[in-house]
Amino acid sequence: MQFVMVFCLVAYTLLLFAVMYITSKKANNETYFVGNRKSPWFIVAYGMIGASLSGVTLLSVPGDVYKTQFTYYGIVIGYLLGYAIIALVLLPLYYKLQLTSIYSYLGQRFGKHSHKTGSFFFIISRLLGSALRMYLVIFVLQEFVFSYWHIPLWATSILFIVIILLYTFKGGIKTIVWTDTLQTTFMLITLILMIIFIPKDLHWSFGQIWQQMSLEGYTKMFNTDWHESNFFLKQIVSGMFITITMTGLDQDMMQKNLSCKNLRASQQNMFSFSIILLFINMLFLILGGMLCVYATQRGIDISNMQTDRIFPTIAFNYLPPVAGITFVLGLIAAGYSSADGTLTSLTTVICIDFLNIDNMQKTQAEKIHIRRWIHVGISLLFLVIILLFSQFHNDALIRIIFNVASYTYGPLLGLFTFGLFTKRQLKYEYLTPMIAILSPILCFILNKYAPIWFNGYHFGFELLLVNGLLTFMGLWAISSPTPKKASL
Repeated sequence: MQFVMVFCLVAYTLLLFAVMYITSKKANNETYFVGNRKSPWFIVAYGMIGASLSGVTLLSVPGDVYKTQFTYYGIVIGYLLGYAIIALVLLPLYYKLQLTSIYSYLGQRFGKHSHKTGSFFFIISRLLGSALRMYLVIFVLQEFVFSYWHIPLWATSILFIVIILLYTFKGGIKTIVWTDTLQTTFMLITLILMIIFIPKDLHWSFGQIWQQMSLEGYTKMFNTDWHESNFFLKQIVSGMFITITMTGLDQDMMQKNLSCKNLRASQQNMFSFSIILLFINMLFLILGGMLCVYATQRGIDISNMQTDRIFPTIAFNYLPPVAGITFVLGLIAAGYSSADGTLTSLTTVICIDFLNIDNMQKTQAEKIHIRRWIHVGISLLFLVIILLFSQFHNDALIRIIFNVASYTYGPLLGLFTFGLFTKRQLKYEYLTPMIAILSPILCFILNKYAPIWFNGYHFGFELLLVNGLLTFMGLWAISSPTPKKASL
């Protein structure tokens, strides 16, 4: 079984390198950063489905149904609202300014300190978020495949990072737009086949397993207790702002959109893929409910199991071997999609925002050489974070990632909101980094003592809003109402 899985890994990797070879011919920095702005919108839309889902959705969303039922869908509803705001507000701005790095807007609107602050918080956010997504995939493959040969986790981690480094090294975003279509395809195949395999193995119809899911309480979608962190209104509002920040204010996701030919094409991409995500996320929740019912029917004790382990445990140990192979293919696709775009976007931000590579007095070959070394450096940082986190993994990773996002994306939300919806100018712009650092610290304190201070209230993902609001208030305090002539 393990040999078949490794064969799948090798075959899929070779397929990625074939795509890389085709898409990276005559590649230069413009190809790497924006794909020469020639990406077909429908290819970007399809690929972004896989990029938005990642290994966290594949593993954590189904597994977390055991504890939180279908309440995650409130966040998904919020996603749709967030994508509409991105398409109608942010994308027109980015295309109007012809941005390569979206954080250049902050430099034009406020100044260099705000520009660097936005870029810095994106780097921290994406490094942590994508490394954790990548870790989850490596963790499962390590547990259920590579440990068979006693290969250590650090070696598995190096293998995956090197593969991703190599196939994104030359073509950058142009390659990723096309490899994302492969990731999406294999993840969707895995999802659909698993929904078929589980009822079949139980000899039940879909209606029977849905009825049992309802009886066991897994289909509960809306929590009406406002004290709880997953209260449905908090979920919807949080989902909207998570999308605005983790997609609309995220260089990784926006870089793919900016590689489209024009604004209209980019908006078509955003609207189409956001609607499709509504249905796909529901399928992941249904799969989670099926896994819980299957565990009950087969006498599998999942009560003390990490929720991230529920899906792989059942797929590898209880379902037919073909299910395990299908699961590995989906997992490999999810793993690659978790990191490839991030390597490119982080390299872009460092090159454009911090090194100002376009204006360097160097030849094109020298600029490409600099970009490649940065690409390698980011890969090494990924590896370090993955190995560090492997010592502390003890919760559903999707909650951890969203909690991290609440702290790191909050300042970005505050900066962009202040720039877009006010005409005020920052009198003491050099204080922007201090405000952006202080806001998450205050949120951490607030989150810790909220149950004591607010009659048992627990913050959920809406902590992101509070973080953004604190940043907004701080910027207001150091600003003046007199606009400059060149304000945007």
